[in-house]
Amino acid sequence: MDIRVANGAYRLGRCLGRGAFGEVFVGVDVQSGAQVAVKMEPKHVRHPQLANEYAVYKSLDGCEGVPRVHWLGQEGDYTVMVLDLLGPSLEDLAQRGGLSSKTVLMLGVQILTRLEALHARRLIHRDIKPDNCLTGLGPLQNSVYLIDFGLAKPYWANGKHVPASTGHALTGSARYASLNTHLGHEQSRRDDLESLGYVLVYLLRGSLPWQGLQIENKVQRNAQISKLKQTVPFKELCRGCPSQFVEYFRYVRSLKYDETPNYAYLQQLFLSALLRRKQVADNVFEWSVVQSQGAE
Repeated sequence: MDIRVANGAYRLGRCLGRGAFGEVFVGVDVQSGAQVAVKMEPKHVRHPQLANEYAVYKSLDGCEGVPRVHWLGQEGDYTVMVLDLLGPSLEDLAQRGGLSSKTVLMLGVQILTRLEALHARRLIHRDIKPDNCLTGLGPLQNSVYLIDFGLAKPYWANGKHVPASTGHALTGSARYASLNTHLGHEQSRRDDLESLGYVLVYLLRGSLPWQGLQIENKVQRNAQISKLKQTVPFKELCRGCPSQFVEYFRYVRSLKYDETPNYAYLQQLFLSALLRRKQVADNVFEWSVVQSQGAE
């Protein structure tokens, strides 16, 4: 079936994924043959996000580790966004097998760079999780990209930090959300960093203490996750991880709501863990080694 979008400029290919947001397809530029990603959101979805996401992508144009967007418009019953095609997500890679400590530590350093750049643009992501961190393709396979900015929002307005407030519903993914997010506090830069910490522990250990809860009711399950995030000691959370992870969580949990994080300090924690293991932060990840061997 020949389905085209963006005024016929792109032909839809295979589906890459489905979710509450809609669907993502591989698209092919009918003129050049280049591949892109096509994200399609039903017009009548309860909480539309694609227009906001497109605006965020445009505001981040030129930012390393963020895909470029090429088009936003309406196609039938869908809002459609066309953007750069990327490689597998960190969740995809984790499901293929455990990631080494070297890879996870280097991911920590690189994603901190991405978050620092995002925060420098006065934006917070609010949904950092393995599914929203993708690798590049080909020569960019060692670069990690942040995607899915549908929940992103400014933390700075009218020349000052957005004031602290409470009573907010949980925004983002409960598994990786910060404790303050569970408690209903307005999110800020510190919350993206805490979510990243949970992502890295998950990638190293394969699970988090609050996974697999046998609680059907979503509100009750989220409340139990919140309780565990309050009560599980950092040493237990980070069991089997480099000791620097405990320091990471102690630091990000200690940040004040409007405090500017010391990204370099956090990166140095992961770099020192690599050094202790006599490993080099060469940005050569496990998946790139496998691809290189396959090409020989």
